[in-house]
Amino acid sequence: MAVTLINPDGLPQVDVYHHVAVASGSRTIYLAGQVAWDSEPDLALQTEQAYTNVHTALKAANASFNDLVRVRVYVVGWKPEMMPELLKGIENAKAKLNETATPPATLIGVASLDVPEHLVEVEAIAVVD
Repeated sequence: MAVTLINPDGLPQVDVYHHVAVASGSRTIYLAGQVAWDSEPDLALQTEQAYTNVHTALKAANASFNDLVRVRVYVVGWKPEMMPELLKGIENAKAKLNETATPPATLIGVASLDVPEHLVEVEAIAVVD
């Protein structure tokens, strides 16, 4: 496997991501930010679709969630009380896709995305052998 995920001692232990990804593969895959083009204005549904799109893009490059070394999630108008809906979308996508990987992730609140209907965008980097 090209990616080893680590949660070092001394850092908070979280369930939804690892703090460190050590990549030793020979191909790096950069995904454009993925959004939900045909989804309702619902954060959970759009997050699920964005993660599903990430899965589709990885598959096209002969990769999977297990190869992810970095995920960035951009959420319009982020407030901490939005976390349950965001996590619901991620969990729904992972369950539907049978994925369990928890790569390093960063959540960034933004004022807007490319069009007003988009509430969330997910970009990712993967490394494969």
